[in-house]
Amino acid sequence: MIAIGLLSLLGILVLFMGMITGRKGIIGATSFSILLALAGVFYEIRNPEALEAAYASAYMNGMMEMGTASGLFAAVILTCGLIIVPFAKAYERQEHAQLAEYCALMLWAMAGAVMMVTYRNLIMLFVGLEILSISVYILTGSDKRNVRSNEAALKYFLMGSFATGILLFGFALIYGSAGSFYLDQMAGPDLFSGQDIPVDLRMAGMVLVIIGLLFKVSAAPFHFWTPDVYEGAPTVFTAFMSTVVKTAGFAALLIFLEAFSTLFDHIFWFQILAVSTVLTLLIGNLLALVQSSFKRMLAYSGISHAGYMLIALLAFSADTVNNLLFYSLSYGLATATAFGVLILVGNRHQTEGLDPLRGLGKDEPLLAFILTVALASLGGIPLTAGFVGKLFIFSDALSNPAILAISVVAIIMSTVSVYYYFKVVAAMYMSDKVAPGRVQVSLGQQVALWGATAGTFALGLAPGILRLFL
Repeated sequence: MIAIGLLSLLGILVLFMGMITGRKGIIGATSFSILLALAGVFYEIRNPEALEAAYASAYMNGMMEMGTASGLFAAVILTCGLIIVPFAKAYERQEHAQLAEYCALMLWAMAGAVMMVTYRNLIMLFVGLEILSISVYILTGSDKRNVRSNEAALKYFLMGSFATGILLFGFALIYGSAGSFYLDQMAGPDLFSGQDIPVDLRMAGMVLVIIGLLFKVSAAPFHFWTPDVYEGAPTVFTAFMSTVVKTAGFAALLIFLEAFSTLFDHIFWFQILAVSTVLTLLIGNLLALVQSSFKRMLAYSGISHAGYMLIALLAFSADTVNNLLFYSLSYGLATATAFGVLILVGNRHQTEGLDPLRGLGKDEPLLAFILTVALASLGGIPLTAGFVGKLFIFSDALSNPAILAISVVAIIMSTVSVYYYFKVVAAMYMSDKVAPGRVQVSLGQQVALWGATAGTFALGLAPGILRLFL
């Protein structure tokens, strides 16, 4: 893949650039690197014939494949990264910050994420997952003088290591029963019909792999690390985790389930996802109600949105890929925007609670408007991308009688979410508190915020615009 090569190489160049120029130009170089990788993704999507021969040789004998769907998931990942990177600008003024290292790690993490959405062999899924995970572990603990950041990194590393062990055990069981790591050789219409196939072994492997990936997307009951890690990590890297890591995890889970699409009448995997979906929706939304910290509330919000994405997988149909892709993009735009505003306001107040947002509608009306649009999209308010994303998922789910009850729970929880999102909106516009001084917003940050906001409205008003890239 062109994007993987570019991100890997340019990450090294950014690292050396930091040795030569210090922190000057690092943000711009990183953003330009992501744009080049994004161009590479669309080139591969538009020109599959030109690269067909390369898939068999340069791309590890078919272990990865850049199809239209996987390419668009990669584009969502890179778009989220492009929005988030400008908000690392605050590190240019921090004495102990290592901006070049942070940006290089984000580029390498995105390379791992792209591997996760293009894998066709479980080995490449593991390699991509580890490149992504190790980079994010380091970014989580990058604020070495902050005890919360150190604790978050340690907790994330330990929990992530256990999840990776479970995932690898699942790979081993699947390989032991199928004799291959290639997805197209693992499952078929006769998987459970042969007498010589160890059925229980393969089923157990599938369950362990699903559990390992559910941890990566912050789905309950494997979510316990999420609030503490999101709160302890520097906010810019929390935004990165909440968007890039989640999108890559769901795309990887979707590819894995698609490989076993002939087994969807077997109830063992369905029950696991169904229980996880209900728990994720309830825990994410109900605990978000009682949070006083905006950053922690966004952490539980991320958990709840994992539940909506799981519904798309439960209602597996011809529209599942498009629905999950659209929802990932709408969620990524809104979440990156919300964290971006939090970073700007939090830098001025040196706190990430709800208090810095009080009176923001009078103090910084444009930032308040941008945050309002992002929260409205997360809450599923009409005219936003989040509304259309939920509409697609719920429409598909309600047509499936097997998950009708889960769909009703999701709709109720979506209504509940409006309360805690608009609690923040009320604090911005109904509080008389006005903070002293102006929020400093760079040109790159303005472009990222307004671009994401425009994208949220464009997808909400004309959802078919996404088909232009197909």
